[in-house]
Amino acid sequence: MAFANSQVSDMIATTIAARSKKLADNLTHNNALLFMLNKRGNVRTVSGGTHIQEEIMYDDGDTTSGSYSGYDVIDITPDSPISGAEFDFKQYARPITISGMELLQNSGKEQMIDLLEGRMRVAESKIRNDVSRDLYGDGTGNSGKNITGLLAAISSTPTSGVYGGIDRATWAFWRNQVISCTSDVGAAMSATTILPGMNKLALATARGNDRVDLIVADNDAFEFYQESLQAIQRITNDSGQGLAGAGFTTLKYYGAGSSADVVFDGGIGGNMPSKTMYFINTNYLFFRPHSKRNFVPMGGDRQSVNQDAVVKLIGWAGNLSCSGAQFQGTLVD
Repeated sequence: MAFANSQVSDMIATTIAARSKKLADNLTHNNALLFMLNKRGNVRTVSGGTHIQEEIMYDDGDTTSGSYSGYDVIDITPDSPISGAEFDFKQYARPITISGMELLQNSGKEQMIDLLEGRMRVAESKIRNDVSRDLYGDGTGNSGKNITGLLAAISSTPTSGVYGGIDRATWAFWRNQVISCTSDVGAAMSATTILPGMNKLALATARGNDRVDLIVADNDAFEFYQESLQAIQRITNDSGQGLAGAGFTTLKYYGAGSSADVVFDGGIGGNMPSKTMYFINTNYLFFRPHSKRNFVPMGGDRQSVNQDAVVKLIGWAGNLSCSGAQFQGTLVD
């Protein structure tokens, strides 16, 4: 369908296209989890397929390997404990709408660019906030259309439920670790109990050289941790490096033979459950946007048959995926 200003379609499309890479970058730089995943090279695009798949190796209890002596018979039964976790593509969109009257009032080139700039900023902010919020959900929001986020990947009840197509009730290797301050330390989460709880969880998620390298905390948990450190005057890293250099409120944790950044993800717009810390080994967690739907224009003009307006959509598709659930953990009250 023709539009009153034939240039508006190309102008909107090229404006979105020019800003799509910036929007993708801004998403990672406004979310501590995505910032770390991007830094580790774990923001990886997907080119196609029916699902996003992560290959996993696991212990299936096979006993064919082991010691032997002399002419003992060696068990050569084939065993290949390699499988894959599958994650559905989740889709997000945000409209940019311009009415015929606005086109008439902003017919000059510079005025149109200014109008589009304002609309783009609003749309970018909204869709970025939607994706960031749902990264901390369990994927059941909006009738199961939301991203399968940390609430599913690092569950407080990991012995049940299906995650990535794998039943946690059956497969113990696919269960993340959980430490409760009340049950495992002896009292509710506080400035006194949070460090013992963190130490227990850091050890529970360690294997060989695999260590947690990112801890994300809500308002309460971060405040408790901060209070526990003030007596020894532990301060944030303001050297301009890492998460602190990127503008995130962050402390350090030392335990289980390594260190991790403790990041505050609460305050205004915080999306984490109350009194919760996520212990994340970013080697096994991935943000997987589709290469052809990573904040780009979707389709052509959308113009109503009975309205003087045109709509363009910014689209994103992908999911958060995991290849090692047992290396992740959550500290709860």
